Amino acid sequence: MLLKLLVNKIKSELRKNSNPERKAFLPSFFKTGKGEYGEGDKFIGVSVPDIRKIAKKYNDIDEHGIQELLYSEWHEERFCAWVIIVNRYEKYGDKTYWYKFAIKHISQLNSWDLVDTVVPRLIGDHLLDRPQKQFLIWSDNSSLWIRRIAMIATFPRIKQNDFPLTLKLSRKYLTDSEDLIHKATGWMLREIGKRDEKALLNFMDANHEKMPRIMVSYALEKISSEKKKKYMLNKKQIKN
Repeated sequence: MLLKLLVNKIKSELRKNSNPERKAFLPSFFKTGKGEYGEGDKFIGVSVPDIRKIAKKYNDIDEHGIQELLYSEWHEERFCAWVIIVNRYEKYGDKTYWYKFAIKHISQLNSWDLVDTVVPRLIGDHLLDRPQKQFLIWSDNSSLWIRRIAMIATFPRIKQNDFPLTLKLSRKYLTDSEDLIHKATGWMLREIGKRDEKALLNFMDANHEKMPRIMVSYALEKISSEKKKKYMLNKKQIKN
C-alpha cells in the first residue's frame, strides 16, 4: 500500500510540473512517429531539472517502485527512475548491486537522453578498470540503444586519457546504419580531441573518407576552421 502511494505521488508531482508547450514539442524532438527511433514514446512535458528535484525527494523509494517507473509508457517516469538509480549508485549502498540492477533493466535505457544521462555515471564508471569484452559484446547488439551504450560507456575512460577502446569502437561504427550512433561516436571523438588533439586528428587522417558526415561534424566541433577544412570538404563522405 505504501509502495503504491509513493509511486502515485511521484507520478502526480511529475504531472503537476507538466508544461503544455513542452509536452507538445517533445514527441517530434524525440522522433516518436511510426518507424522512427522513438516510436510510441509518450511525454508528460516535464523539464529535466524538475525531474531531478522529484527524484531527489523520493530517493528512498524501494526497488519495486523504481521498477514500476522504469517500465512506464511515460518517458519522464522512466527518466525519474533512472535518476534515482544513479543517485543510489553514486551516494548510497553497494555500487555493484546498483550496477547489476541497471544491467538487469538495461532494455529500459531506450532513448538517447536516458543513455547519455545514466551510462557515463553508472555503467561506464563501474566498468572503468575492467576488460573490454562487455563493450565489444554490446557493440554487436542489434539494438541501437545497446550499441550507443557501448560507446557512451567509454566516456569515463576518455576522462582518464585512456582512448584505445573508444577508438576501436569508433572504427567499428564507421559503417553503422544509425545516425544516433554516428552522433555518439562523433561526440566521444570530440571529447578525445579536447584532451589530445593529435590523437583525434590521427584518427581523422586514417578514417575520414569512410566517416559519415554527421560523425565528422561532431568530432571536429572544437577544432579550428583551418584544420577541419580538409575533412569537411571531402566529397567521399557519406551524407546524412
